[in-house]
Amino acid sequence: MHALADLDRRISGCRACPRLVDWREEVARTKRAAFADWTYWGRPVPGFGPADARMLIVGLAPAAHGGNRTGRMFTGDRSGDVLYQALYDIGLASQPTAVTADDGLELYGVRITSPVHCAPPANKPTPGERDTCRPWLVQELNLLRPTLRSVVVLGAFGWQAALPAFAEAGWSVPRPRPVFGHGARVPLDGLDLFGCFHVSQRNTFTGKLTPEMLRDVLRTAAERAGLRVRTAENRTTGPSYDG
Repeated sequence: MHALADLDRRISGCRACPRLVDWREEVARTKRAAFADWTYWGRPVPGFGPADARMLIVGLAPAAHGGNRTGRMFTGDRSGDVLYQALYDIGLASQPTAVTADDGLELYGVRITSPVHCAPPANKPTPGERDTCRPWLVQELNLLRPTLRSVVVLGAFGWQAALPAFAEAGWSVPRPRPVFGHGARVPLDGLDLFGCFHVSQRNTFTGKLTPEMLRDVLRTAAERAGLRVRTAENRTTGPSYDG
């Protein structure tokens, strides 16, 4: 078994945070009326994407009726609708929608993960839960390091969680630690870290984050990673690497 696949398997069996275990399993039992006929995943949600990814997207945590239902990051909720559409628009996803874990979606050169792998109540993990989950992200970063060239972090929570993880994984993180901001760019030992407003409904419905803003950050990070992206002049699809 590939090391990253083994890590994903171990993540999906984690029960380290009692509050999160109780919540994710309660949600899986009670469900939402619209998904009454679903069998919810109800476990920690591992990362999604190829083991040789050049670009990583770091979110916050799975949604109660999104990833906690489907078993795949950003699948089956409004945030995922925005993110996967943007990845498809620039040629890094095989399709613009993510509905189930077996819907055939492929990511090209990109992997998606989060600093907290269980759905938290009110979408708010505690600092202790974030820190308990950090070793999983550190291990994932170590496994991706040979190919990883850029990282897009969605939101301030992800940014605050990711910087210590990169430090623990051996990257030199500047001190004082860089402040999160949309469009922030921090060089880290062979890769660039990019900040982007989270694809939450609050941000996308109010226009704080527009599809164009999201595509711009993803495109810049992809180009830094050597991934050829789709533009108006370049309709290339599928995986393509520059150097």
